[in-house]
Amino acid sequence: MEASCDLRSSIVLFKQLTSLLETAPFVVTFLGAIWNILLSYKCPVNVANVKLGNGKTILGSKFGSNEEETLDKLDNITEDERKIEDELREIWKEILRIDIEDNMDFFDSGATSQDVTRLIEETRFKTGAELENIQVYTSPTFIQYFYAVIKKLRGIDNFQLNYDKIEISVNGMNLVFPHQMFIDGQFVDSDSGRTYETIDPTTEKPICSVPKATSNDVDRAVKAAKKAFEDGEWSRISARERGLLMFKLADLMEEHREELATMEVIDSGAVYTLALKTHVGMSIDVWRYFAGWADKIQGSTIPISNARPNQNLCITIREPIGVCGLITPWNYPLMMLSWKMAACLAAGNTVVHKPAEMTPLTALKFAELSVKAGIPAGVINIITGNGPEIGEVLCNHPLIRKIGFTGSTRVGAQVMKSCGLSNIKKVSLELGGKSPLIIFPDTNMDRVVKQACNAVFFNKGENCISAGRIFVASSIYEEFIEKTIRETQKLIIGHPLDRATSHGPQNHRAHLMKLQNYVKQSVNEGARLVCGGHRVNREGFFFEPTILVDIDDDNFAAKEESFGPIMAVSKFDENDIDNLIKRCNATEYGLAAGIFSNNISKAYIFPFFFLRIYDFYSENAKYNKKNFRLLKIFIQFKFPFNQLIDLLVLHITRELKAGTVFVNTYQKTDVAAPFGGFKQSGFGKDLGKIFFEISVDTL
Repeated sequence: MEASCDLRSSIVLFKQLTSLLETAPFVVTFLGAIWNILLSYKCPVNVANVKLGNGKTILGSKFGSNEEETLDKLDNITEDERKIEDELREIWKEILRIDIEDNMDFFDSGATSQDVTRLIEETRFKTGAELENIQVYTSPTFIQYFYAVIKKLRGIDNFQLNYDKIEISVNGMNLVFPHQMFIDGQFVDSDSGRTYETIDPTTEKPICSVPKATSNDVDRAVKAAKKAFEDGEWSRISARERGLLMFKLADLMEEHREELATMEVIDSGAVYTLALKTHVGMSIDVWRYFAGWADKIQGSTIPISNARPNQNLCITIREPIGVCGLITPWNYPLMMLSWKMAACLAAGNTVVHKPAEMTPLTALKFAELSVKAGIPAGVINIITGNGPEIGEVLCNHPLIRKIGFTGSTRVGAQVMKSCGLSNIKKVSLELGGKSPLIIFPDTNMDRVVKQACNAVFFNKGENCISAGRIFVASSIYEEFIEKTIRETQKLIIGHPLDRATSHGPQNHRAHLMKLQNYVKQSVNEGARLVCGGHRVNREGFFFEPTILVDIDDDNFAAKEESFGPIMAVSKFDENDIDNLIKRCNATEYGLAAGIFSNNISKAYIFPFFFLRIYDFYSENAKYNKKNFRLLKIFIQFKFPFNQLIDLLVLHITRELKAGTVFVNTYQKTDVAAPFGGFKQSGFGKDLGKIFFEISVDTL
């Protein structure tokens, strides 16, 4: 018989508890009996460590179990490691002033907390092993401590993994990387032996084969992550040490940034300069940002009122969820991995990550770097293979507690359904977008044309917050189109490793065909094609930067996301702002929006029409305060009116139903600012400290 119990609830500390136990010893007996019953039913006890009467500290999950006294023995002790054993024995002898036997307990022999510090320092000086105090308490006998030191040294020194290497001479370097899945600290093949080829979008030729994972492979990865979370070294180290490991990983990513950027180019088609700056550069920033948060995830202390006010106190604790499943897209392979994984690890979780089927290689190189950084086995697991098949297995797996997904709205809906029907997982979704960009007539035309092109053609248009529809004031409509055509024709289409190239190939053949059909259907429904619209006549999945104008509200291009280099331009009457807002919001997406104007009375008040929502806090307000939406506003201007402008824009942008509203800028994201959408663009945020809301449980 088994029972499922959860002792993780809000902790209420009663001031009378001490006196109660003194006057009613039977309560102690009663509580002890309840504890034994819970243990007999194999209830999980979520206590990090338990200190026993003999001074030894063990994992809370092992308390009362037969595993409590189990010694994790090490095989194949080398001659050099035996020398380390002798050195450690001498250190113990100097501290305790007695002869040291294998089973001698450090604390039973009279050691104090100061002796623990001395032991750690002398061990580091003599062996190079960086241990923490808790590892002395969890390994109090000499033989246990010796094994702990050797495990630590093996983890630091033996980071060179054995795997099937792929070597490619490209971009002036000899690129070496793994192409197998990464499970429990090892690169492995699929249990079925099946593979598939990943294609270079620039040459249309295969790069290498990668394993095609099965449900058994997913299960292996999830169980490895669960073991690492509950019983592995990851569960023992402090939050600060987790942060230090993440900092080290970020440093290694920076050291190998040219290799990672080159792999992004050959696997995803990204232009090298962009891959170096954004794909890899922002990934490094993300790991450093969340590494800094690792030891700052805190609960709160809350005075509570009940029958006896001011006599009780509620303390909340924030703890990791467990195993997180991460499913990322093909447009920013390394960056999307980093956005989702870094916060999960900082919170103490373990992960199973499935990169996009088309772009798995940087994730596997990242796994190699994680071993070099000292991330313990099982904490990070990377599985490759078919998206729908393996993604579905991840979403349905009962041991996974949270899914993070970035991709299409259609697939996101299925992910959410599977998470709910399986075991009610936490889920965060970053899905499609059709972001409106509004251009007023008083803007600096030359500047806004460049910004509009960047808003659409950045990363070949394969960008979730790309300006999917541009609204231009009717008085400047024709001028904007003329100048935008000239600016678009300046884009250099070429090999993405060429530093002069500004526009590379689309990610894969199916996406290229989708873009061709997108333009065809839009034109058939009345759009006017004024630039591009065709596949480039060269090797590779190249598509011309495209401009469609005269887009009616019912046109295909007004409603559907292209996820490619296609600008859809519509005009608006600047005297009818009500109608403009309705048109901007007439979509099921809500990821981003943008406004361009240089006139203070319009750009930041947008325009005085929006002053009507100053009654926001009145009883008759249009908005309910409870329906608060998290907005972030990026403002770039040359006027010293910060406080006034910020206040006005905050009110204005509430009219635009989007998670991010850009004002006089676009495509500006930062690791400290939360990122996510509304409506069918998903929910939950990536980046910023708010990400921890879905990466931890509050007790």
